[in-house]
Amino acid sequence: MGLFKRNPFGHILFLKKWLIRVAGIITHRRYKGFNQLQIEGSEIIRSLPDTNVLFISNHQTYFADVVAMFHVFNASLKGRENNINNVFYLWNPKLNMYYVAAKETMTEGILPRIFAYAGAITVERTWRQKGKDVTEKKEVNPNDTENIKVALEDGWVITFPQGTTRSFKPVRKGTAHIILQHRPIVVPIVIDGFRRSFDRKGLRIKKKGILQSFVIKEPLKIDYDHATVDEVVEMIEYAIEQHPSLLKVIPAEELEERTKLDRERSWKY
Repeated sequence: MGLFKRNPFGHILFLKKWLIRVAGIITHRRYKGFNQLQIEGSEIIRSLPDTNVLFISNHQTYFADVVAMFHVFNASLKGRENNINNVFYLWNPKLNMYYVAAKETMTEGILPRIFAYAGAITVERTWRQKGKDVTEKKEVNPNDTENIKVALEDGWVITFPQGTTRSFKPVRKGTAHIILQHRPIVVPIVIDGFRRSFDRKGLRIKKKGILQSFVIKEPLKIDYDHATVDEVVEMIEYAIEQHPSLLKVIPAEELEERTKLDRERSWKY
């Protein structure tokens, strides 16, 4: 790899590699030390092709979720079986890995801008602005969808189709449109424990000794020729365990705790 070789977005791969290495070493104990990350399905990661893979996941913090995925994906590709033992799996990380993030989030301060260089595809949210829902939605920026297409052609893309860290919010139809248009392999991931471990941004450890779970599921079977947007949306909601009907099967005490945490985070931030 040439010293100044760049990815399709103009990022120098040598710098990106070192950024992932350093960030990985700094954050490793957040998932194996202060807290423990329980992983399922690492063999699925190893079975995937190098490009055109879309990961869909529920969302609990701004950054800790994505950082955990960089750890798990790279550890799995280096032969770790459902663990992130020995952080040297990041010495030669997968560099064609990207994640979709709100533009306003990734431009708030120096640290988010640094994280963005690691692979953020920034998009303008049409339904939310400055942390609040808006009634008058903006037009979708065509450059945003084009950038996701470029990223899929180059490698793997992580997206959070609810577009928020709050539980059981609707899946945005934009993700379904991307899936039907570009026909990627769609791999669902379900995470838990991050909301209890970290603050909302995922930068500060809020509580230690939390068992974080990270479940990688089999790729979705999608009929790209006949499925509708609404059908794909519903499929995503069930796959990431965020469909409204699942509220009925969640224990009352767990639901109460989730609601309490969401309220506390809303008041605080």
